[in-house]
Amino acid sequence: MTRVRLSVAERREELLRAAVEQIEARGVAAVRIADVASALGVSNALVLYHFATKEKLVAAAFTHAAEGDLGRLGRILGRRTTALRRLRAAVRWYAPTGQAKGWRLWIEGWAASLREPALQEVTRDLDRRWKAAITEVIAEGVAAGEFHCPDPTGTALRLTALLDGLAVQLTSYPGAVSRARAQEWVDETLARELGLEREALTASAR
Repeated sequence: MTRVRLSVAERREELLRAAVEQIEARGVAAVRIADVASALGVSNALVLYHFATKEKLVAAAFTHAAEGDLGRLGRILGRRTTALRRLRAAVRWYAPTGQAKGWRLWIEGWAASLREPALQEVTRDLDRRWKAAITEVIAEGVAAGEFHCPDPTGTALRLTALLDGLAVQLTSYPGAVSRARAQEWVDETLARELGLEREALTASAR
């Protein structure tokens, strides 16, 4: 029985990874059950056995991607170093100039969530948990005297708004702003929010 359950879990994982790839390539509206099945060389029936409908598959795929991103964020913020270094590393990773999630996927998700309540819940939960994690590490830094920030919650919201907005510009409008300039804006904003000089952020990475 254990072997059968493991096989089902592995198959589900494989289907979710394929769904994420197909959504990134085709978009939420255009992607079909058949696209996911074809990518893996399996039948449509097998995909439907695990997820029943395209809508459930799409919601599960975004949940899968969200949990992967939040797991990575947790590992970054869980490092044994200063709050400033952890915060800077998290922001650098999440920024569209960094190594975070596929931004095309999430822009698709934001757009589709306007019409899909289940997907809206997934994207909203990711946003809430990201802001909560950033708020917490900012509060830790304030408590440790590493920097000054009178409103950690507000700072987390403003940082998220900037990063998400830059992601749209860099992903949807290539050439609208350079990656180097975008990173400068992110660093400048983070330093300003924490009451630091920008050079302090650079020093924190050493």
